[in-house]
Amino acid sequence: MNKMRGFTLIELMIVVAIIAIIAAIAVPNMLRARIQTNEASAVQGLRSIVSAETTFHAQRERYSIVMTELTTATPPFLNGDWTAAKNGYQFTMGGTTDNYNVNANPLVFGVQGTRGFFCDASGVIRSAIGPATLGSLPIGEF
Repeated sequence: MNKMRGFTLIELMIVVAIIAIIAAIAVPNMLRARIQTNEASAVQGLRSIVSAETTFHAQRERYSIVMTELTTATPPFLNGDWTAAKNGYQFTMGGTTDNYNVNANPLVFGVQGTRGFFCDASGVIRSAIGPATLGSLPIGEF
């Protein structure tokens, strides 16, 4: 008599259930790690903008309130296209030539990041759950 060897349906279902349990544990951790990475990248981007604005102010005795002015100057104070989103965060500038301000907000709160960031000519980077403002707490004081 010829016996067929292989896995039973129950064995296959157990393997699929174990894989599903492992995925249920791993996916939220991966998403949380991605959010933390995006937020760290946004803070680093703000530090780059503060540095560029400081240099711009030293040379021109005013602040830039338009991102393209920092990227298209000769030589540029910032490299790359800062009008497009970077790692899930959108950077926007405003203010006056005496005191600029810049915001970094995730494209979708809760997906790319949970915190918004704000900085002005003081160089203090502030954060809040949601969009940050001048009244938000400095990073590290959550």
